[in-house]
Formats: sequence, C-alpha cells, structure tokens
Amino acid sequence: MSIHRDGNKISILHVKKKYEQQLLALPNVVGVGIGLKGGNAVIKVFVSQKVPEAQLKQLEKIPDRLEGFETDVEVICYPVQED
Repeated sequence: MSIHRDGNKISILHVKKKYEQQLLALPNVVGVGIGLKGGNAVIKVFVSQKVPEAQLKQLEKIPDRLEGFETDVEVICYPVQED
C-alpha cells in the first residue's frame, strides 16, 4: 500500500511493520492491520475486548496516532463451537 503521510515518504505499511510487535505485546491485542476509517488510511488494532482507559496503565494504552497515522481499535470476536 503506498499511502503516505503529509506528502512525506513514510508509508503506512512501514509504520505498521515498525510498531506491530510493540502493539501485539499490549493487553488484549490480537492483531494489527491497515484499513480505512472515514475515507482515510488507518492502522487497525484488533483486540479481544475493549477495556476502559482508566483501567489501563499508561504503557498499556494504544496510541491515538503512530507517526502521524491514526489508529483504530476494533474488537474481534472468535466463533465458539457448540457441541
């Protein structure tokens, strides 16, 4: 994906790759991707559940932006197989 921030040569793909392991180490984070929100490219952070910000330590919070790209947190539900 060749979407760039503010005319600079920093691509959203580069930023996603740079921070992916750091984001995956945060509580409840199960995946990181790239998507659209309001017509703009964002870094998607997929979580197993959302936790109120007040319950998280500062280092456990997902940043609102990474190098100028907005983040968007989305809950992922896993299907449960019934017997």
